[in-house]
Amino acid sequence: MRVSPRQGPGSSRSKLHEPGTTPSLTVTRGVDSRRFRPAPLELPRSAGVPSLLRLPVHDDPRHIPSVDVLLCGVPFDGGAVFRSGARFGPRAVREASWASCSFSSALGVEIFDELRAADGGDVGVLSNDLDAAIEVVAERAEALTRSGVIPGFVGGDQTVTLGALRGVHRAKHKMVNLLHIDAHSNASLASAGRDVDSMSVVRQAVEQGLVRPDSTMQIGLRGPLPVADDLAFAFSNGFEVLTVDEVRWDLHAVVSQVRKLVRKGALYVSVDVAVLDPAFAPGSGFPVPGGMTTWELQQILRALVGAEIVGFDVVEIVPAHDHASLTALAGVTIIQEIMAALADTRRSARPAPSTHKALGRPGRRSA
Repeated sequence: MRVSPRQGPGSSRSKLHEPGTTPSLTVTRGVDSRRFRPAPLELPRSAGVPSLLRLPVHDDPRHIPSVDVLLCGVPFDGGAVFRSGARFGPRAVREASWASCSFSSALGVEIFDELRAADGGDVGVLSNDLDAAIEVVAERAEALTRSGVIPGFVGGDQTVTLGALRGVHRAKHKMVNLLHIDAHSNASLASAGRDVDSMSVVRQAVEQGLVRPDSTMQIGLRGPLPVADDLAFAFSNGFEVLTVDEVRWDLHAVVSQVRKLVRKGALYVSVDVAVLDPAFAPGSGFPVPGGMTTWELQQILRALVGAEIVGFDVVEIVPAHDHASLTALAGVTIIQEIMAALADTRRSARPAPSTHKALGRPGRRSA
């Protein structure tokens, strides 16, 4: 495949391609880990080229860098059923990443002491071909998963999730558990004339055998609903559904349920920013009043410590309807919290340090 000149952190370095024509990939190991950390603190946050979490950019689709997590933008909204414009979500999150920080005070972990990560640029998708776009995301997710890298996608509309789940399934040859945090179940039938759209992604994932229905949890769902049986598919397939009312009335119980899901094995995490109340995320693809606060979402994501996360995404950020970059900043926060959970999990898997060393451990929690 002919490779175009470098076009910046939001580009894919290769031309948009048809599914099945992904160029051969190479994976490099043993590379200096300093190449996969955020920009140094000496660099002002207003300086430099924007990238996801201020990470170095490695956007050659033929090469998978030696990282634990590769964050990739998916500038696509061809599956949206309401507001368009989520194709600009990855760019907005890069711009808002000036606010990202690497130390999680909640978990007491320096994320990039535990994880090597990079901005993998944007997946090259065609804006007018939904099926092809889903397949291209699937190919990227499959390649990353096979190489041992955890893919993190920044959308883009919710159909990004279907592509990612397909790719993970191909690489692992098994169904995975799903944590879907959203205002909507996304288990409806697709709109007339379509096989799939953003509101049918979870139904498609179940029907295509990509996720385990009895280990699928949906958090933050709320009404009003279009029809009385809107959640019939979720309930009939054994999903665990935790509405926003349950989150607001008993957050501790919801966190406990997430921790139970964590113990069930390989987990894919998808967060639609519509789960947040429009006061905290006005620029979502399908806003619904009465949602979570950003703080409540952070508590839920921190419960992922210990999870075998095989991939994740944050989707439906629509900058044109955002105000003061609140939604893009929420997207940055969501990615940071998932990365912190991964880092704490990685740290916990190592042998415990000696008592002498542990006493000086920064950020060590008392409980």
